[in-house]
Amino acid sequence: MSPGGEDEIGSDHMSTGGENPGGDNPGGAGSTSTGSGAATATAVEDIRLEIPVQRPRRAENFVALCFVVSVLATIGLAITYSLGGQVQAEGALLGLGLGGMGVGVAAWGKYLMPQGPFVEDRHELPKPESDRRAFGAAFSRGSVAVERRGFLGKLLGAAIGVFSIVGIFPFLRSLYNPRPGNALDFTFFRRGSRLVRIDGRPVMADDVDVGGVLTVFPEGHAGDAVSQTLLIRASSVPITTLPGRETWSPHGYLAYSKLCTHAGCPVSLYQQQVQQLLCPCHQSVFTLLNGARPIFGPAPRLLPQLPIMDNGDGFLRAQSDFQEPVGPGFWERNTSTTLNPPKTAAGQ
Repeated sequence: MSPGGEDEIGSDHMSTGGENPGGDNPGGAGSTSTGSGAATATAVEDIRLEIPVQRPRRAENFVALCFVVSVLATIGLAITYSLGGQVQAEGALLGLGLGGMGVGVAAWGKYLMPQGPFVEDRHELPKPESDRRAFGAAFSRGSVAVERRGFLGKLLGAAIGVFSIVGIFPFLRSLYNPRPGNALDFTFFRRGSRLVRIDGRPVMADDVDVGGVLTVFPEGHAGDAVSQTLLIRASSVPITTLPGRETWSPHGYLAYSKLCTHAGCPVSLYQQQVQQLLCPCHQSVFTLLNGARPIFGPAPRLLPQLPIMDNGDGFLRAQSDFQEPVGPGFWERNTSTTLNPPKTAAGQ
């Protein structure tokens, strides 16, 4: 270390004490008890360790706010998921959770970390005592600069921890209940249930013209996704679609589950001229008059037919629930394309 450097060391030490910038009083440097060479190096390191904002407290508050938002959004995501889920809400909360964490980390690095440049010339070994003390002082000051961000570090850890815990919920759920179970085995249709529209109005036998189609539900459960049924009036006289179903279609009405047997999409298109039903999701086609047998597309089995009746009061009613599970086929089900197997339990 050059003598000039020793003068600067002394001046920095004095300025820290609020007495005198050392550059103007080299003689004062020599009078300080702290080694002058160490003080010079410390001054240089201090400049490089400075953070690039004038108000670090404001930056810390912003980073902390980002992490708090991330934690709260992730907790909200967990609650929404545990209550059954809602796609839009889950997406928004997931975005806030990840976005808050990302913005906080970026702001921390940009506004609260020393920006450098950290370039140092190579020195001869062994270093003089003055350089070692300068390095120790700089290291200590740098440690203090990092330690005072401990609160932000804890918040960041909390955000990552909460997000990680919530992230394994779907995995744990898949371990707990990997199969659909009997959720699609039964609907709300019971013997005598009136067929109603989405607004709850009962359907009468003369409400639909030949060629017309309605989406109907069991009375008291309008809008139920599993019970939704297509009611088509294919003729003005009863139709027998399959053996054993001679009384299932009064006045030419046919009722089939609206859930496609491929992936559960709604079968919503009726082509009257060719008497076919079409699922627009994956183009499965079902023939209407022979039990909704699939003739094209990936659907593996017939659409379940609902037995309906007119008991004389003019209202269309269900004779019973569907005779087989509704919805898509999966590994627990028989995927026969000839005739669906009957349910093993009546459920009503």
